[in-house]
Amino acid sequence: MPTTYDSVDDLAAALRRAADAHGRHEERTGQEDPDWPDWYALYMVRERSGEELPT
Repeated sequence: MPTTYDSVDDLAAALRRAADAHGRHEERTGQEDPDWPDWYALYMVRERSGEELPT
């Protein structure tokens, strides 16, 4: 699904939200996620489209 951001600031804010959510994800699983770029991408696309976010 194509996803766009209105500005650099908008994209940076989305990355920060994904990082915060991913930190909570790693705390829940108790391990580092080597596939974090995939998780961030999924989170950001779903957040933008209003779909359920990964946990």
